[in-house]
Amino acid sequence: MNTFTSLYTIIYKEVRRFLRIWPQTLLPPAITTSLYFLIFGRLIGDRIGTISGVSYMDYIVPGVILIAVISHSYSNVAASFYSTKFQRHIEELLVSPVPNWVILVGYISGGILRGLLVGGVVTLISLMFITEIQVHNLFIILLTAILTATLFALAGFINAMLAESFDDISLIPNFILTPLNYLGGVFYSVSMLPEVWQKISLANPVLYMINSFRYGFIGVSDISVELALGRIISFVIFLTLISLWMLDRGQGIRQ
Repeated sequence: MNTFTSLYTIIYKEVRRFLRIWPQTLLPPAITTSLYFLIFGRLIGDRIGTISGVSYMDYIVPGVILIAVISHSYSNVAASFYSTKFQRHIEELLVSPVPNWVILVGYISGGILRGLLVGGVVTLISLMFITEIQVHNLFIILLTAILTATLFALAGFINAMLAESFDDISLIPNFILTPLNYLGGVFYSVSMLPEVWQKISLANPVLYMINSFRYGFIGVSDISVELALGRIISFVIFLTLISLWMLDRGQGIRQ
């Protein structure tokens, strides 16, 4: 089987899957983020005023967009690949001459595309609450969005490989992903925290993604953008190696 054909087929299947059920994949984040912008941006933001010299609404918009990218790139791969295991479709991939890297890239690409598409929808929603979206560095915005979607798509893939039931798919988002998102500096500047909590926050990988993404929009960041991008890239490489190693061993898919 041609490698390119195999890769295209997996990506096409993944994209078609989440577009076919767009009321479940694209509509909910539009509603949720509208509430974020209304409650935090309008009602609370008017009382807070400015952070780092920009309005509170402008400050939180990048973080809210990236939260949507993180959640949906992760959930797309976690749910899709686990369903492949549960329905025994994975056996067809294992017996076919498809390299492991093609399987990984195919599923990860689906998660990346869904994450970026949802991020685009949230960006359009934000225009209902702000007059215009500032763009300080478009390259940083795109690079951070793609790297972040890749990282969490990989995390979703690993979760799906280790999961033994659908309940295992929801454990990570509920007990790890959500706290990391909300403690990643989306709605506040890390400099506002006590010194000890600032140091603890540096252990949160989402902090680097949020700040790098925010810098791309408004030129404001609590940490060095070079450091943030370096950390994100290292996380992506690490999870890629872990994912390929697990595929080679057949972890969770060859019982």
